[in-house]
Amino acid sequence: MIVISKMLPMKHWIVTVTCLGALVGCQSIPHHETQTATLPMVATTAIVDEEAQSRPNLINFEQIKQQQHRPIVALVLGSGGARGYAHIGAIQVLEEHGIHPDFIVGTSAGSIVGALYASGKSPEQIKDIALNMKVQDVREITLRKNGFLDGSKVEDFINDQIGNLPLEKMRIPLFVVATELKEGKKVVFNYGNTGQAVRASSSIPSMFIPTKIQNKEYVDGGLVSPVPVDVARQLGADIVIAVDILAQPQYTETTNMWGLFNQNINIMQQQLSRVELSHADVIIQPDLREKAHIFDVTERDRTRLAGVYATQAKLEDIQQVIHDKEEQLLVAARS
Repeated sequence: MIVISKMLPMKHWIVTVTCLGALVGCQSIPHHETQTATLPMVATTAIVDEEAQSRPNLINFEQIKQQQHRPIVALVLGSGGARGYAHIGAIQVLEEHGIHPDFIVGTSAGSIVGALYASGKSPEQIKDIALNMKVQDVREITLRKNGFLDGSKVEDFINDQIGNLPLEKMRIPLFVVATELKEGKKVVFNYGNTGQAVRASSSIPSMFIPTKIQNKEYVDGGLVSPVPVDVARQLGADIVIAVDILAQPQYTETTNMWGLFNQNINIMQQQLSRVELSHADVIIQPDLREKAHIFDVTERDRTRLAGVYATQAKLEDIQQVIHDKEEQLLVAARS
């Protein structure tokens, strides 16, 4: 599945900020029986032997909806560097209240947290690895003309944490958004090497060396879809719960050159995401006014808790949307 979109300038986040995603780890959790049967787990000793790919989606969500008489729920996890710790808190609250997504769509930091969760990991284990992650786990400096961070450690970290599960074998179906660099296309990876797809999705241009897959170069998905709600709709979601962790322009420092640069990018990303967010059923926006640093443990957990509080505040809305969609399906089934 490939959707073409205009390429926009990318935010040059601080190096350590981008590596965020690679900080989380996990544990197996129960999920919808239909999905477990459709997408069986593979041995954790599996070898990653196929590159990440964008293939036609073979999961029939419409059939699942009709057979189980329930709406299809998608969880969309957006980009935002170290703010991605908030995704962990959002997932934690949803799990605690029995709200399990039928599939996940992630961009950049959202793809990293999404991959760990989709593989069958619990929010508690994700939190533990997030708090214990070290710089050497995810960062490797390699000076080249097209970047100074290699990104291979992010790929290896993810694959190691998920037991080398390829995208098509995830416990929860996962769709990873990246940008094809040459033409500025939005690409949705759903097959093959999960770590490689995540690496591509979080490769900030000019910082990270572009990820090469089948002779094409890929960079951060946040360029074309910071909060990929439309991908979730195209895949067949009846309900889209979107977690938006983008920096808010009104809280950005603009008294220096770096702050002004960030502000320009924040404004452009906010405008780009606004259209897609209007297509979501529920938007979770944690209060993240301060820029987190991924190697400050206190800030990591503070950011996670922001995700917890924001999701708790939206619980009634989420439950109401699910109830309303279920009622609509029952009415349709009777008619």
